[in-house]
Amino acid sequence: MSETVIKLNNISLDYPKHKHILSLLINKIKENHQNFSALRDINLEIKKGEIIGIIGNNGCGKSTLLRIIAGIIPPNEGECLVAGKISLLAGLGTGFSNHQTGRENAMLYGSILGYSESQMIEILPLIVEFSGLQEFIEEPLRTYSAGMKARLGLAVASAIEPEILLIDEVLGVGDPNFKEKSTDRIMEMVSDAGTVVIVSHSFGMLSNVCDRIVLMEKGKIHSVGDPKEVIKQYYQLDKW
Repeated sequence: MSETVIKLNNISLDYPKHKHILSLLINKIKENHQNFSALRDINLEIKKGEIIGIIGNNGCGKSTLLRIIAGIIPPNEGECLVAGKISLLAGLGTGFSNHQTGRENAMLYGSILGYSESQMIEILPLIVEFSGLQEFIEEPLRTYSAGMKARLGLAVASAIEPEILLIDEVLGVGDPNFKEKSTDRIMEMVSDAGTVVIVSHSFGMLSNVCDRIVLMEKGKIHSVGDPKEVIKQYYQLDKW
């Protein structure tokens, strides 16, 4: 039997909501605290070598769950057990500085993703080549277009060789000429990684590459199973 590399036990997460109501009559602020349930009673096991898709409507908790697996957000209840080196492809270019050059930002982003300075120096030529930004790499990031920034972010993030790869809606980033190249590179990472969890609305891709799909609804797992069957269930949900 395959080894379990991700185990979610009774995961729940609440976000505090703050509402301030100004009372002009008494000239003070009344504060009302409420909690928003982002995830509730999540139980899931993922085996080594599996490719798992996560689908659901916007706001159902897909990205939040991915960040709990990545260790970015701690749950309020339950435990998340992960065995292996994780890489999260999400929010490409987090931490970029417009005042630094492309090269400096690549080094900075690599450190955020867990790379040492010596590792980044070693792989930097490959990152620059993949990004196609050779003639701009010493220019400040404020001179880059949004597509160029996305290309640099993906080039750094995709240089990682993780045991567990988490992907959150970053397929086909960048300008039109770079989209096919970026999708191909990410799919190479999917093939090379030991275990993959993908959050995406690209159901065609998910049905082709995933072993199982998790359907989430309002912070809970609705169903887990065969990709085509679970995608069919998604379209049967009450979306409103």
